[in-house]
Amino acid sequence: MAADRPGVPGEAIDLTNLWSRNVRRTGDGVLEVAGVDVLQLAAEYGTPAFVMDEDDFRTRARAYRDAFTDAFAPLGVTVDVYYAGKAFLCTAVARWAHEEGLRVDTCTGGELATALRAGVPGAHIGLHGNNKSDDEIDRAVEAGIGRLVLDSLGEVDRLAEAGRRHGRRVPVMVRVTTGVHAGGHEFVATAHEDQKFGLSIAGGQAMEGLLAVLERPELELVGLHSHIGSQIFDASAFEVATAKVLALRAELADRTGYLVPEVDLGGGYGVAYLPGEVTADPVEVARRIATVVGSDCAALGTPVPRISVEPGRAIVAPTTFTLYRVGVVKPVTTDDGTVRTYVSVDGGMSDNPRPVLYEAGYTAELASRTSAAAPVRARVVGKHCESGDVVVHDAALPADIVPGDLVATPVTGAYGRSMASNYNSVPRPPVLAVRAGTVRVLVRRETEEDLLALDVG
Repeated sequence: MAADRPGVPGEAIDLTNLWSRNVRRTGDGVLEVAGVDVLQLAAEYGTPAFVMDEDDFRTRARAYRDAFTDAFAPLGVTVDVYYAGKAFLCTAVARWAHEEGLRVDTCTGGELATALRAGVPGAHIGLHGNNKSDDEIDRAVEAGIGRLVLDSLGEVDRLAEAGRRHGRRVPVMVRVTTGVHAGGHEFVATAHEDQKFGLSIAGGQAMEGLLAVLERPELELVGLHSHIGSQIFDASAFEVATAKVLALRAELADRTGYLVPEVDLGGGYGVAYLPGEVTADPVEVARRIATVVGSDCAALGTPVPRISVEPGRAIVAPTTFTLYRVGVVKPVTTDDGTVRTYVSVDGGMSDNPRPVLYEAGYTAELASRTSAAAPVRARVVGKHCESGDVVVHDAALPADIVPGDLVATPVTGAYGRSMASNYNSVPRPPVLAVRAGTVRVLVRRETEEDLLALDVG
């Protein structure tokens, strides 16, 4: 482990891949990001707080853009990389993604409104979702959105009617399910048949949807959309799904003479959350997908389509850590007679629900000082009135950890603030962006006044 990188004293496992590029420790052991240390952040902005490394976000966005552009260049096609708004979206992040050459994928009216407010052109925004409201569809069409992803047969008429009302031809992608199950948890695998998203290729609904879209003059069939899950490390799943989608494209062309111009191959590439895990390499992922697209299209005798991909959390998750302050430290004797140290922090499941939802694993480190104490078996827990309110199930923290210390949990840029709640009437934390020694508040901390303002009594 590099001496200037975060690490638990006494732990031999290299944790450097879990932190953003500009995270270091100062000489006295204080964690800092892009030249700003956590003592300053906690003093000025309080805890808990999401701390984002802006340069790291931009670097990761460019890495995916460049990897797919380079991999598909020999095939002579363009690739669009879509940033996953659901992972985390605010106006600044949407603007960064656009500035780095990415498009923005949204799945609700709120996400769409955020992207538009950020100045992202409508043509560079996509809207998907299994239950889009008429208002969301209208707003998307009015904004000149680049694509609406059709998720059910019933949407065909609704999208066509919206196009008629606005006097515009609506660009439509049809989301298909390939039967390929991939992802880190059953709840985030999205292409097996028994789930809410998309139209089944095997069941015939996908072809039925494609034909229905082609029959409506108000609609323009711009592509096929496939998304097989999230937190995926094995590219072989993409290879199998890609073959099925490209075969469907060829079959539609044989039946109708229409060759769909674009195929979205989804994404959801995996990131490391724990020691020993390895974040997916964008260059390797892009190379393997480009290879299978080229070979499958050659075998089918069809031109290679324009490609779009959605890296998912892979861009934003590693850019951010959550900073907490320790409240209570309590040794607890477990059922097997050993002692576990419970470290209570001032956040919890309201700012990171993934452990309770998906049994997601995280790690934590003492962030406010150095320590020569031996590590102890610790569990980092939140302040909420739930026994399941656990941030880190098993952490190695110094034995001398005390109330007032700061601890940090890495890889919380995705699905932390975006899934945060006000459970127990706890205000949600701010999002702070740090770049070259400067801190900006991207999303301010909620206050009790914010909560009470919604209560009309």
